[in-house]
Amino acid sequence: MNAQLIDRETAESYATWFKALSDPTRVQILNLLALASGPMSVGEIVDRMNIGQSTVSHHLKLLADVRFVLRERQGTSMLYQINVACVACFPSAADAVMGRPAASA
Repeated sequence: MNAQLIDRETAESYATWFKALSDPTRVQILNLLALASGPMSVGEIVDRMNIGQSTVSHHLKLLADVRFVLRERQGTSMLYQINVACVACFPSAADAVMGRPAASA
């Protein structure tokens, strides 16, 4: 086997990604944002998911902290959208953890 052990800093980054996806609500929020035609406000996400505003805000903060979602202020509202560049790296992280070579682009 030709795989290399991942360094501690990379392992810590990957662990935060896996932790961010360890909650089904966060996975559903990511899915909703991935399917959306544009950025969504917290209120729009609350309406679509039928969960409380504080819960949605909490999960969005955690997803933004690991850069799975991007935030943009528009007036008094904050709009959220999926960060395609970051989320696209996730399968490569899983491959690295499993000792498989990263898929080539």
